Order: sequence, then C-alpha cells, then structure tokens
Amino acid sequence: MLKRLISFLAQLWRSHLSLAALFLLGISLNWAIASCNTPTPTGSASPAASPAAAQAQVVRIGHQKFDPFTLVKARGGLEKRLQPLGVSVEWKEFQSGPPMLEALNVGSIDIGRTGDAPPVFAQAANAPLLYIGGSAPKDRSSGILVPANSAIQTLADLRGKKIAFTKGSSANYLLAKALKSAGIQWADIEPANLTPADARAAFQQGNVDAWVIWDPFYAAAQAQKDVRVVKDSKGLAANRDFYLANKSFAQPNFKIIEAIREETQAVATWADANPEEVTKILAPILKIDASILDVVTRRRSYGFEPIQADMVAEQQEIADTFFELGLIPKQLKVEEVIWKPGN
Repeated sequence: MLKRLISFLAQLWRSHLSLAALFLLGISLNWAIASCNTPTPTGSASPAASPAAAQAQVVRIGHQKFDPFTLVKARGGLEKRLQPLGVSVEWKEFQSGPPMLEALNVGSIDIGRTGDAPPVFAQAANAPLLYIGGSAPKDRSSGILVPANSAIQTLADLRGKKIAFTKGSSANYLLAKALKSAGIQWADIEPANLTPADARAAFQQGNVDAWVIWDPFYAAAQAQKDVRVVKDSKGLAANRDFYLANKSFAQPNFKIIEAIREETQAVATWADANPEEVTKILAPILKIDASILDVVTRRRSYGFEPIQADMVAEQQEIADTFFELGLIPKQLKVEEVIWKPGN
C-alpha cells in the first residue's frame, strides 16, 4: 500500500497537481505509515501471546542429592501444577550448595535449594540472587564426627586439628560456631576444604582428624561403628533449608515461584504424615539404606515457607560471623536480598 501511494504521488507531481491536492495526499501517506508502524493492540493475537510461545517457558531447578526438591521431583506433581501456566521443569543435580549457587549466579538454573551458609558467600560475591523461601529448623541434621577411638572428646579438643568440611556450606558455619563456643580461633585449626565424597574418603583413611557434614552423609556415617559424634548442630545452628532464585527470574515470575512453593509445601505435609513412604520412594533413588533414610526423614523438614524475620536474623548472624572470621570480604545486610514480590 505504501509503495503504491509513493508512486502515485510522484505521478501527480509530474502532472503538476495543485499544492492542496499534494497536501491531502501527504496526510494520507502519513496515515499509511502510521498504520504500518502501529503495535498490535493488547489482547490481539500475536506471536508473543500465542499458545505455542507460552508453552516454551522452562523453569530450571537445582537440587542436591537429597533435599525437598528431590522428593518433589520423585512425586511428579510439580509438572502438573505448572502446566496451566505453560511451564515445564528441567531438573539439575548438584553435590553441594556452593556449585549450585554458582549455577544460579551465571543463569544456568533459575531456582535452587541449599543450606544456610552458601547464600551468604554468594551475596558477598555480589551474585544476583534472592531468598524466596526457607524451611523450619532442622538442627539435628548435621554434626561433627571423629573416629570412635579418637582422643577428641569435646569441642575444646579440636584445637590444632585438621578438620574436613565443604567451604561455603552449612558445615562451614557449624564448625565456625562450634569453635567459637569452645573459645577456639579459626586460625587454631587446619581447615581441609573437601567435597562430601572426598571428605568421607579422607576421614576413613585417617587423613583428617574430624569431619563436619550434613544429612544424609551424616546419618550414613553415624551408622558406622567406628564413628563418634562430638557435637550435632543443636544449639549452634538452625540449619534451615533456603530457596533462592536468580534475580532476573524472580522478579517477573511470581506465579511460577508460588506454584513451586505450594507444591513443595504439599509434598512436605504428605512427607510428615508418611515417613515410611518417603523412605520407600527415596531409598532406590539415592541408593541409601532404608534405615538411614528413615533417620534422616524423621529429623528434617521438607517445607518451603515464605521468608520470616527470624530466618533473616539467623542469616544475618551467619554473615556477621563469617565477616568477623575474615571468610567474606565485607559486611552484608541480608535484608537487601530478600525477595519482595511486586517491588
């Protein structure tokens, strides 16, 4: 249409059409150009609003070998809950929290569940992450282990010892709190930053004096006759789960996050009432003895609750502790990275 008008206008010019006619045709030309550039009205069919495009969104969820998302994945209800939103799920497994949060940082996943310490290290590194939820305390689900015949009997005996843990994990914070409670400086131990698998091997081979670890690794180690618990996390750390999202994902996806929270809470309610069924589902998936899983299940929460003031206060204490120990480079305000839907 636009090309025809331009051609016609040129012909009229050559024919010495009056200026008035040219003016009127100019208005018609401007109207045609504006019509070509007018956006599709809201509610009209467009590629962005088509059903095919809506079905294209995928939420990528990170989970560890054993956490609430493992059970949510096994139950299979999340996919059904997200289907009306046109969203599918892609699951990605990680061995511990720090690499999961690095994946969140670079945008390889959208949401992840981890322990209490990794989010603090992530915030200190300016990672664009937001707390979107937490769990009830599970303060008996991690501990400090030594060989059964070790001379270490109390926390005070950890001075000068080589201690294995995963840096940036909940075990890192538990160790920091345990040492502080015993009047031991961080510089007075020999830290051994190891993954759970490598730490277990080092512990079994006698290459470290103690091992700080969380469930289900903790429960599995407790089941061994040659292992002794010096102290669990009771009274030292709430040891909550925390759910985090990449900031760019969280802000526009309130409905997706709420659907994930609701499904996780539904699974948690079911799990609390059916611990035996939880064990039956997870034992073959995790390849862990059912008796060990039963211990783990009964001393943990699978919930996904909105962030509360006590959760923020606990995380702030972790951040302050790590700063005092020189484990993070700056003081943090945890409140600054709490998700506030709608803001």
